[in-house]
Amino acid sequence: MSAARSLPAGGDGPARPSGLLDVLRVASVVLDAQGRIVLWSPQAEELFGYTAQEALGRYAARIMVHEEHLDLVKKLFAEVMRTGRSWAGAFPIRRKDGGTQLVEFRNMRLLDDRGQVYALGLAVDQSTVRRLEQDVALSTRIVAQSPIGLAVLDADLRYVSVNPALEQMNGLTADEHLGRTMREVLPLVDAAAIEEAAREVLRTGRPVVDRSMTGRTPADPDADHAWTVSLYRLENTLGTVLGVAVSVVDITDQHRANVEAETARRRIALIADASARIGTTLDLDRTSGELADVAVPELADAAAVDLLDAVVRGRRTVLGPAEPALMRALAVRWVDASDVVPAADPPGEVIRYAPDRLITECVRTGLPVMVPQVKDEDLLRIARSPEAAEILARAGVHSYLAVPLIARGEVLGAIDLIRTRDPRPFDEDDLLLARELASRAAVQIDNARWYQNARDTALTLQRSLLPSHPSVTGGLEVASRYQPAGATSEVGGDWFDVIPLDDDRTALVVGDVMGSGIPAAATMGRLRTATHTLASLGLDPAVLLEHLNRITVELDEAIATCVYAVHDPRERRCVISNAGHLPPARIRAGQAPELLDLPTGVPLGVGGIAFSTTEVDLEPGDRLVFYTDGLVETRRDPLDARLDRLLTLLDTPARSLDEVCELLLRTLHEPDNFDDVALLIARVRGAGD
Repeated sequence: MSAARSLPAGGDGPARPSGLLDVLRVASVVLDAQGRIVLWSPQAEELFGYTAQEALGRYAARIMVHEEHLDLVKKLFAEVMRTGRSWAGAFPIRRKDGGTQLVEFRNMRLLDDRGQVYALGLAVDQSTVRRLEQDVALSTRIVAQSPIGLAVLDADLRYVSVNPALEQMNGLTADEHLGRTMREVLPLVDAAAIEEAAREVLRTGRPVVDRSMTGRTPADPDADHAWTVSLYRLENTLGTVLGVAVSVVDITDQHRANVEAETARRRIALIADASARIGTTLDLDRTSGELADVAVPELADAAAVDLLDAVVRGRRTVLGPAEPALMRALAVRWVDASDVVPAADPPGEVIRYAPDRLITECVRTGLPVMVPQVKDEDLLRIARSPEAAEILARAGVHSYLAVPLIARGEVLGAIDLIRTRDPRPFDEDDLLLARELASRAAVQIDNARWYQNARDTALTLQRSLLPSHPSVTGGLEVASRYQPAGATSEVGGDWFDVIPLDDDRTALVVGDVMGSGIPAAATMGRLRTATHTLASLGLDPAVLLEHLNRITVELDEAIATCVYAVHDPRERRCVISNAGHLPPARIRAGQAPELLDLPTGVPLGVGGIAFSTTEVDLEPGDRLVFYTDGLVETRRDPLDARLDRLLTLLDTPARSLDEVCELLLRTLHEPDNFDDVALLIARVRGAGD
């Protein structure tokens, strides 16, 4: 080292701060064995105020130390050079401008390859050192005591450091983190998504703030937790990417509260939805289906609604401890094309469940049965048969809940709920919701059950009162149909009749009692009986309707419409009288079908207006079509348009009378029609018939 020189700055200008030494502005000074300056760094120029040209070759003690400290400095310098032991401490130095500055010194001996001895002095402004120490101490204390989990990942996304909070969150020590990736440390967390986000942060420098993450850690392997994760890119002062800083906040309590609040909101919405959707009709099957539709998929992956068969038949029943349950399946619903369908009871079938089955226990005790974790032996008590139990096992049934349907103190049946895809077991909250749904639905199901029983009774009465007539009577070929109202409506009082009279004459009657149910059917039966009696007297149709009107007035405000016609094959004519009913249609070969132009008259039971009789000629082959308003009236279409539609259907190629009946009912009678239909068609027979 023959020439004294200053340390180069490097490049074309001063280097930018790139590390801790540059932040500290460490000044480097090299002295020879006599204490003369042989190397002088730019930082020394800044600290002491002397340029390299001013300092090089001079005794350091003369320009750097006050006279009062010269002896001490010489002694310390000699000790370092003699022993080779370093010395460090704070020491006041003198600047070129005459000022004094307290500096942290570290002095050490150097030896070159030729055996010459030098001294290296490193000096830093003490205030800068103290400030950095405070910053480091503060940062260390914050990191160590922060409740937020903090970590540093290198550019390969491996842990470089973690704080105690993150150790506690993850249930692993810092040593168990270091050198490993997040995916390796936390296999039960969706770490892949976070690592992908971290790579994007490394690439772009744009931080990711409050990214949600859920899963389980070794700290609590049996429960799900939730966190928010923020990622920031770490760079040095030159912009070199060092890695990623990670902050993790445990928000499990907030997450659970949010989940519970959302669950409560959804359940309230489900109950409100159930109130609106269950019981839209009085049809038993449809009401049961509406309950199952509400339960799937919000509450279960599959649901079945079953009623006790005796209950469906209108009989109250109580099961003994050893009695099986005869259950009628009414509705089954499942998520998508579930594999549990083959194990479900087909709707409409009656299935016998043994006394040890869980659904039998449910309807016998009137209490819910819940199996949160279904085992193989449980499946044998859930399914109707061992074969069905195997199907449920293959489908992955892992949780089961049966809730009784109770209305007005009577157990009607139960709703069965199972989970296959939803991994959560049924819990007390699910049970509470299921009971609420069952309670609301049971009343609607009970209403539908009693309505159906009453409707079946009325329909039985109605059918028993309608005639069973021969297809040929007198000079007519006759066909008829009775179509009750849709299942959601009560049976009405529509009727028809074919009454043989003397001299091959035939009376044709179609009528409609206003109202529905058993009262309407009973009124219809009384009017039909009276019509038979009056017809046997050979009365003119108008006179007969006047008698029927007086009878109807006496029947507690009953009102009915009626068309009464008598066909005489010898006279080739038909005399007709109308009491407020729709006119019959006549079909004649070579002509368009037409509605007969008859005085409408007033309905039976109104009274006060005389009826009239109209004579209509009928030739062999002519047809008369009698019908009630349930065939043509709807709430959407004008009556004239519907009557035109009727005539259009009648204007078709030759069909049998039965075929015409089926065509009219199939085409004109709509499923949601709230009225019955009575239909009667008569064809005048010719000589060759």
